[in-house]
Amino acid sequence: MESLARGGTRWKRFAVVMVPSVAATAAIGVALSQGALAASFSVSGQQFKVATDRLDGTGFVQYGAVDAQKDGKQIPVAVSAFSSAKIKNLCQSVVVPVPVFGDVSMVLRAGGGKPVEAKNLYIDLDQLNADATFKNINIGVAAGSTSKGPGIKKGDKTDPGSFAQEADSATLTGVKQTAWATTAGTFKLSGLSMKVTKGKNECY
Repeated sequence: MESLARGGTRWKRFAVVMVPSVAATAAIGVALSQGALAASFSVSGQQFKVATDRLDGTGFVQYGAVDAQKDGKQIPVAVSAFSSAKIKNLCQSVVVPVPVFGDVSMVLRAGGGKPVEAKNLYIDLDQLNADATFKNINIGVAAGSTSKGPGIKKGDKTDPGSFAQEADSATLTGVKQTAWATTAGTFKLSGLSMKVTKGKNECY
């Protein structure tokens, strides 16, 4: 099968968990300039949506893990990580239900001109749709033995011997995904804008 071959590999429109992620968001409300984020934290009870035209990343790795909400509920996720990434036309949205008032949407956009740039970027997701091309991909590597990307994130609940995949680089286009959390060493958003509106107004 083409997807098991070493070298350049193209996978068309994935819609499953264990696939590479655009990995190009930060939770709305966190600092959006350079700076380290917490390595381990309780996730909120809400997912957020992300769309982007294109991501070019180097040093890719992906493995399975479990996120924990504040109330202790466990959420299975695929953690996708890049040593570095450049993202074109990033959109991130989250809908917050407000008692009495109704739904409130927060939408963040960046990278319409100069691409968004990130380093040591991790994203915990449970769905992704995209076209993807990988260079020198290894599928079925033990999570604790990956060497092409930034490795397992400190604090992640995962088995070092479990399934993982890695690649020298990855290019994703037409990305649509849902995620629970993101952390990054640096996250630089050019042309950043954020809008809050009443109702449900999402990236897709």
